[in-house]
Amino acid sequence: MRTLTKTDEEMMVPTLVTSDIDSTGVALVTLNRPEKLNTMTGDLLEQAHKAFSALAENPAVKVVILTGAGRGFCAGGDLAEGPGGAVTGSLRGASAAAQLRGYMETAALLHSMPAVTISAINGACAGAGLSWACATDLRFAADRARFNAAFRGAGLSGDFGGTWTLPRIIGIGRAREKYLLSEPFDAQEALRIGLVSKVWPAEQLLERVRAVAEDLAASAPVALRLMKQNLVESEYIGFEQALDNEAVRHSRCAETEDAAEAARAFLEKRPAVFVGK
Repeated sequence: MRTLTKTDEEMMVPTLVTSDIDSTGVALVTLNRPEKLNTMTGDLLEQAHKAFSALAENPAVKVVILTGAGRGFCAGGDLAEGPGGAVTGSLRGASAAAQLRGYMETAALLHSMPAVTISAINGACAGAGLSWACATDLRFAADRARFNAAFRGAGLSGDFGGTWTLPRIIGIGRAREKYLLSEPFDAQEALRIGLVSKVWPAEQLLERVRAVAEDLAASAPVALRLMKQNLVESEYIGFEQALDNEAVRHSRCAETEDAAEAARAFLEKRPAVFVGK
């Protein structure tokens, strides 16, 4: 991330990303540029990086929901900041790439943080906003949501990891279609191709996603985090190494108080109460 020297003007930057954690361990992160469909600026990306980093380092956080204020999820980079959106000013070449790469750590955090991450896609989801959604573990959409890779029309090749994550979600052929043709598609199409898991009426989206998040947060915390670690590592290790990792982590889970509690609860036909040990 770029290092800032605080000026009076910078001290007046509005809050563009909010993060709230409830008592169940569910965090809600809201992008807050509704008048611009929550498009990315340098300030928004810096605030997002700070928020995501803090959540990744907080062991009390079990699930993170990412959504947008107003009628947009995130419509990508704000092209009013110049070609490429968030890379501004006179930066070119290696300097521009280094700055953009720093911003793109936000996608890495969404993808790999210990907590389960969920996108609640409430509206326009395009460009780098689509890349952010693809970086999360789960995606749910409002019926009004609209999607578009959008990079080709902006004269750009794609960033924030979308060319890596999207093929793994919907398949290589469909991902190439979405990037190369850059045709907009709706929530039902996103559901049909497997980009999102559910589509709900817009007014119900956050309530429904919270219910999913709270159900996940009620899981055995050690098992949930190790399950996500297995899934993340599966993208770059071989099958034999995956078997080794599963054996170690599964055995570790079996030795926890939570695993014993799950067995008791099953036999006693009652909900389990997990303590994270």
